[in-house]
Amino acid sequence: MADEESQELSDKQKKEIAKWFLVNSPAGEIQYVAKDVRSILMDEDVYNMAVSEAFPLYNKAHLIFLEMPNRSGEVIVTSFGELSVNEYLDPRTAQVATVDHIKQACTVVRPATDEELPSVYIEDFRCALDAEVIKYVGETYPKGVCSVYCVNGKDVEGPGSNFELAVVISAARNSPQNFCNGTWRSIWNVGFKDDPQMIEVTGKIQVGAHYFEEGNVQLDAEHECMDSTIFQHPEDCAIAIANIIRHHETEYMASLEVSYSKLPDTTFKDLRRKLPVTRTLFPWHNTLQISLTRDITKELGIGK
Repeated sequence: MADEESQELSDKQKKEIAKWFLVNSPAGEIQYVAKDVRSILMDEDVYNMAVSEAFPLYNKAHLIFLEMPNRSGEVIVTSFGELSVNEYLDPRTAQVATVDHIKQACTVVRPATDEELPSVYIEDFRCALDAEVIKYVGETYPKGVCSVYCVNGKDVEGPGSNFELAVVISAARNSPQNFCNGTWRSIWNVGFKDDPQMIEVTGKIQVGAHYFEEGNVQLDAEHECMDSTIFQHPEDCAIAIANIIRHHETEYMASLEVSYSKLPDTTFKDLRRKLPVTRTLFPWHNTLQISLTRDITKELGIGK
């Protein structure tokens, strides 16, 4: 038994452990985690295997967006636009960007082929929805990007068939110099049903935040919702769908703010240790006014 416990991990086990830490890095921090993982592993082969598998998964999960080298816009790294391991479609500009996942950079772009783009009929709906979502994101997210993809039925030439679009919204505010990073990611699958003349909208919202000044506080929240509207002319459909997205995202953001305001009386008081090791009661009545760096140290007498 002792011999088994003392056995050194195999390269595969080391790679999987390193990959787990990389994939689960907080928003905007995988490069910092990779640097630490590299120094711990001290094995370039294992490190290279781990990052080659972890970075594409992380980039797609976090919907990172990269500026294209010709300055024509930004491409979102998402499975909806993934054409190959490192090629991603930007439907708005009809271009395909080659992405270096580990450097998190777009290296080159090329025009998309006709086979990679939806039919003219589908493009009318996609473009109309894209225009409305651009307006919404511009009003709501100071550092946000969006894109609309055809994920099903891109060869449909006219009425009589079903098809599906996906709206992807990604916003990030990374400020490591101030010890905080955060992202907002939402994906809206929009199914156009020709027979009942209905549009079904399914949304998934993810919010991630990390505050790490002399501490480690993370938020990882998810929310799913459903809605529907009537199948109409492309412009009318676009307005209705954008309004649905606006309604649900605004409602969810408001619910998060309500949760934050109740933290002192709910979550904080449910902490396992209510009497710190200093034997000093935590000032629950004043939690909203306490700084994680200065005031808690003063109130609890830490570091003296």
